[in-house]
Amino acid sequence: MKKNGILNSEVASVVANLGHMDWLSIGDAGMPVPLGTKKIDLCVDKDLPRFTDVVKNVLTEMKVQKIYLAAEIKEQNPAQLENIKKLLPGVEIEFMPHADLKKNLAKTHAFIRTGEMTPYSNIILESGVTF
Repeated sequence: MKKNGILNSEVASVVANLGHMDWLSIGDAGMPVPLGTKKIDLCVDKDLPRFTDVVKNVLTEMKVQKIYLAAEIKEQNPAQLENIKKLLPGVEIEFMPHADLKKNLAKTHAFIRTGEMTPYSNIILESGVTF
């Protein structure tokens, strides 16, 4: 049994299998997941677990070089945007329309669904390298 880091076996497996520039997405309870995209459903209740808690846990084992967010987060959920920036200081952010972010979920290795109930709490993480 693992002692720390990502304890969920599905999430740990997806992160372990990522290569440079591969994408992993994490999002709120309402985000639609495209057919064919692996969905890892962690949601157990409203706001359980929170989006930031899941992102923070994934970051214990994943090197991120760039993130993708919905442009709407700037106006509709600025507090969450600040949380993301604190979790990923210095990481490049690319903003796109929410509709495009939803389409791009089809290019991710998996979508991790949280219990988050705030708007535009969705992110695509682009894997970096550790060397």
